[in-house]
Amino acid sequence: MTTFRYTAIGANGERLAGVMDAATEGEVITRLQRQGTMPLRAEPADSAGFLGAARRTGLLHIDLGGRRNLRKQDVADLIRELATMLSAGQDLDRALRYMQETAPTRVRPTVNGLRDAVRDGSPLSTAMARYPGSFPAMHVGLVRAGEAGGNLGPTLTRIADLLDRQRALASTVTSAMIYPAVLLVAMIGAVTLLLTEVLPQFVPMFEQSGAALPASTEFLIAAGAFVQANGLLMLLAIIAAVMFSRAALRQNAVGLVVDRILLRLPVIGGLTKEMLAARFTRVLGTLLLNGVSLIPALGIVRDAMGNRAARAAVERATLTARGGGSLTPELEAARVFPARTVHLLRLGEETAQLAATALRAADIHEEKTRLATQRLTSLLVPAMTILMGVAVGGIVASLMNAMLSLNNLASG
Repeated sequence: MTTFRYTAIGANGERLAGVMDAATEGEVITRLQRQGTMPLRAEPADSAGFLGAARRTGLLHIDLGGRRNLRKQDVADLIRELATMLSAGQDLDRALRYMQETAPTRVRPTVNGLRDAVRDGSPLSTAMARYPGSFPAMHVGLVRAGEAGGNLGPTLTRIADLLDRQRALASTVTSAMIYPAVLLVAMIGAVTLLLTEVLPQFVPMFEQSGAALPASTEFLIAAGAFVQANGLLMLLAIIAAVMFSRAALRQNAVGLVVDRILLRLPVIGGLTKEMLAARFTRVLGTLLLNGVSLIPALGIVRDAMGNRAARAAVERATLTARGGGSLTPELEAARVFPARTVHLLRLGEETAQLAATALRAADIHEEKTRLATQRLTSLLVPAMTILMGVAVGGIVASLMNAMLSLNNLASG
């Protein structure tokens, strides 16, 4: 008998973790399923004392290439190709063997590990659970539901579709923000260059003239001198502030407050709500459509929420649903998702078509996110351009004003 560590989603939506003695990983999975839980991961427990503790805490981690996390694009391509071959009638072992031969170098170690586990008798879901950095709990849960229902090929196709939609939505937002970010960097660079390189060239001439300079010019000269003297210190302070902020945001209390404030901001808050609603409904609908029951599905959806306020709202909704109540009252009270989301989910509950309604809601929210991103970009780009023109123009105008003052003094 071997001792295995496992992770599962309980019937009440809670995340379970523990150890179990069994002959194989498959036996652990079977026992957990008989207990009414959804197994996510099972692996031999490390009983090597200090080495095992170090590995569990991450103090000892040697990456030999086989456990390197895949990029999201690699995961989507792998699942799509596997779904295509299974839907075409290939058996799983043959499909994985073909992928071993054709996969890129960075993906091949993961495919090798999947095929070795499958050939040893493990289900694909158990094999995927050995790579949590590449295949999150949602993927493992969906694959396990597909295996139980005998429709692994269509399930993998839905996962690939889900990944493609999520990547397309994230790409839309990221691409839209690139141009405003470039303008911001250009504005900061132009202002810094004028203050530290151009303006100091005129300072000796101003000092020799002995004339009183305009207040704006004196301010800019002082600002340029400060930046020249403390530029490195300011850069280090910014880096330290970013690192401190990231560390603080990892704390649940701080992160929850920040996430709630983010949802209340004008424009940004509305866009964030649409993105959260799109993710919530897409993942929930996909899980339910693939045979995952509501409570375990909500447990997986909760972990997929990147916003702590949304995660708390899903947790409260899960408690209500666990007691036999409706899912939507707690979601409505939290005001994390748009009213449209709550209305559509309530309609899905009333008509017993929650999965289909959630997926239709996801389509709506993804389109709303794209439109909101376009509107935000259409506002940011002109605003950044105007701000850049005002900043650079103000410095040049102040410099020209000082030069005119010197000319007037010389002519007088």
